[in-house]
Amino acid sequence: MTSTTHPPLDLVFPAAEHLPPDPGEARLAALYDAGPPGTRHLRVNMVAAVDGAAWGPDHRSGSINDAADWRAFRVLRALADVVLVGAGTARAEGYTMLDRPRGLEHLSGGSPLELALVTRSGRLPEGVLDADRRPWVVTGRAGAPVAAGAVGADHVVEVPGPDGDDDVDLPAALDALAERGMTRVLSEGGPTLLGTLLAAGVVDELCVTTTPQLVGPGPGRIVAGGGPQGASSAPPAPARLGHLIVAPGSGTTVARWELR
Repeated sequence: MTSTTHPPLDLVFPAAEHLPPDPGEARLAALYDAGPPGTRHLRVNMVAAVDGAAWGPDHRSGSINDAADWRAFRVLRALADVVLVGAGTARAEGYTMLDRPRGLEHLSGGSPLELALVTRSGRLPEGVLDADRRPWVVTGRAGAPVAAGAVGADHVVEVPGPDGDDDVDLPAALDALAERGMTRVLSEGGPTLLGTLLAAGVVDELCVTTTPQLVGPGPGRIVAGGGPQGASSAPPAPARLGHLIVAPGSGTTVARWELR
């Protein structure tokens, strides 16, 4: 046997830094530093059960998260300019317009947290329309008139893709959001949007919390896509571990993977 077949392993636990509860989350925020302000950066945050389930029996990711995931979730939202999410996920998860996490407003520089919904049809969940602020809508040629009727043309990012009137060019959408000052993009899925973003090669970081629960058959993975039975046509892509946080007691892991 050679080291190529069996590479060496380093045991890093329990030699770890402790991250106690902190109302300002200064240390945790520093771990998620994405570089100089103004640089376009796409981070995706997802949660999964230990058996790979992306949601629980209620078909929502909230039923499989926990306190450790909640801490990271709040910090990631506090650091973002905009949350990018598929309209179907926003509908299923009951999204409303977003506010900065309470107590972490200092991490944002005072700007509001924007919401951008990706939809081919232009149709939006009612929950995001019942507010004083309006979401941004990322859509293609077919969906733009429908979205404009709901939020106004000035909040529609029309980015037609090459595959028809309802196709959406996500790289162009990120450019368009950046031109509007939203360079720090946090996507919260869902799985289909994540699959499309990965296929487009635009994800800089993938943050995955794994909670110690077994959901069993039924729920999908955090990534979904096209192809036969949802199979991917792309070969596995490398990822580099940025950091790994382990919650004492529960064993929940909070990982940040660098993809670009």
